Amino acid sequence: MGEPRITMATREVLSSFLAKPAEEHYGLQIAEAAGLPGGTIYPILIRLEQCGWLESRWEDIDPQQEGRPARRYYRLSERGAQAAPVALAKRSRRGVLGLRPHGGAA
Repeated sequence: MGEPRITMATREVLSSFLAKPAEEHYGLQIAEAAGLPGGTIYPILIRLEQCGWLESRWEDIDPQQEGRPARRYYRLSERGAQAAPVALAKRSRRGVLGLRPHGGAA
C-alpha cells in the first residue's frame, strides 16, 4: 500500500475529494467535479482504494423502487485525508508535467 501514481487526472480526482473531505461522493459526482469522463475516474478510484487512500460502500437502496441502480460511494480514508494534500503539494512543486527544472536536481 504505497503512494499511488499522481497523474493529472488523479490530481483532479483528489482535488474533488479535498474540496469536501468529510463527504461521501459517487462516481458521477466525482467525474463532474473533476471534469473527467467516468471511464477515466473509475480506474483511479480503484487504485486510490487499493492503496488505502479511499474507502467505499454500496448504497443500501432497492434499485426498482428508486428507479436507478445502487451507487458506490467513496470517501477519503484517514490515511488519504493526510496523504493527498501532501502528494498534491509535492506534485505541484515538481511542475505540471512532473519534470525537474533544467539543470537542477530534485
